[in-house]
Amino acid sequence: MKREWMDILHHEKVATDTYQMVLNGDIPGSGIRPGQFVHILVDDNFFLRRPISIADVDEQAGTLTILYKVLGKGTKSLTAKQQGDKLDVLGPGGNGFPMEELKTKRALLIGGGIGVPPLHYLGRQLVEQGIEVISVLGFQSKEYIFFEKQFNELGEVYVATNDGSYGHHGFVTDILPGLEGRFDTYFSCGPAVMLKAVSKELTGYDGYLSIEERMGCGVGACFACVVPTPESDAKGYRKICRDGPVFKPEEVVL
Repeated sequence: MKREWMDILHHEKVATDTYQMVLNGDIPGSGIRPGQFVHILVDDNFFLRRPISIADVDEQAGTLTILYKVLGKGTKSLTAKQQGDKLDVLGPGGNGFPMEELKTKRALLIGGGIGVPPLHYLGRQLVEQGIEVISVLGFQSKEYIFFEKQFNELGEVYVATNDGSYGHHGFVTDILPGLEGRFDTYFSCGPAVMLKAVSKELTGYDGYLSIEERMGCGVGACFACVVPTPESDAKGYRKICRDGPVFKPEEVVL
C-alpha cells in the first residue's frame, strides 16, 4: 500500500446520503484490482481512517473514483471537502476479485446499497475482456439509487427497492431465480445479510463475495475486521482488510 496526498478533482452528492469523489494522484497507477479499497484519513479530528471501495480507475489520467455513504461523524465531515482540497489516502488495500483466474463467459453482478460501487469497476474490466455482464442492484428506495446509467452501459440491469418506489418491490434475491442459466459466475458486494442470502440462493454456482466491514488499521495488524471460517481451530478467522474483502462463499461463515 502507498500513502499519498491526493487532489480532489470532483465531489458531489449523487443520491440520498451518498457522495461521489474523483481523486487524482499516483495511486491509480498501482495496478488496482476491482474489489480493492482505499483508506482515507478525513482530517486530524479523526484517529481512524475510513475504508472506501474503489468504483472506477483511469490509470492514464491518474484518477480514481470513490462513492461513500454518510454513516457517522467521519463520513459526514468528509462531505465538507471541496474541489481543490487534498486527502491523505492509503491504498490500494486488500485482495480484490481474481481477474486472472476467471474462466467465465457470463457474469452476474449483485450489489446492495454502498456495495454497488466496487462492482462497477469490476463490470468495466469484465466487459473489456469480452465477458457478458448482467447486474442486479438493490437499494432502500428510489432516492438512494445511483450509478444505474453507468451499469446500463455495461449490460442488462435489474433494480430492486425495499419499498417498491422504483423497479422491483423487494430484494435482489427475488430477481435471481429468473436469471437461472444466464450466467456462469456471480460477484456480490453488500451487507452480510444480503451476501448470506445470495450465496444460499446461488448454491452450485461459482461465486465471489466482497464483505463490507468497519476497519481499524486496514493493513491486518489488528483484529477489528474479522470474519469466521468453517475451520474450528485458532486459524478459523480471516482478516477482511488483508485476506479480503473478496472471498469465495465456502471460505467464510456469514
